[in-house]
Amino acid sequence: MKKSILKFSAVALIVSGSFTTLQSCKSGPKDADIQAAIETSASSYPGLSASVKDGVATLSGTAPDEAAKVAFENSVKGVAGVKSVVNNITVAPPAPVAPVEITADDPLSKGLKDVTAAFPTVQAAVADGVVTLTGELKRSELPMLMKTVNSLKPKKVENKITLK
Repeated sequence: MKKSILKFSAVALIVSGSFTTLQSCKSGPKDADIQAAIETSASSYPGLSASVKDGVATLSGTAPDEAAKVAFENSVKGVAGVKSVVNNITVAPPAPVAPVEITADDPLSKGLKDVTAAFPTVQAAVADGVVTLTGELKRSELPMLMKTVNSLKPKKVENKITLK
């Protein structure tokens, strides 16, 4: 009887050990399945992609801004089976700012002649795109004069007008 209890205990121990081993070795989703799930969510992020190896997702591509980079990383982290994420995404540099258009001195001088004709007590001089205004003017007329002079697109306007 002791032998059969001992055999039964040994068999039970082996069976439970085998069952535990099988459960712990059970793998999660396959890399191909994870990759497919990531590609589905990546369709809303053009220019970005991911590759998966052993549950680690490596992100690559160029994002238009930091927000898109972080959003894609967070969406990949949410995919079942992703253990960790390596983010190799670069952010595209901002578009270059268009240079400020500055009118050359000759057209600027001609335009200033027309402007100052309406303000006979104001004189204007141009040097290297900088307009210098001198003379006297009523405070109420100054905004109109400045708006008109600035519409000629000088590099700078130096206002040396004495207000009445």
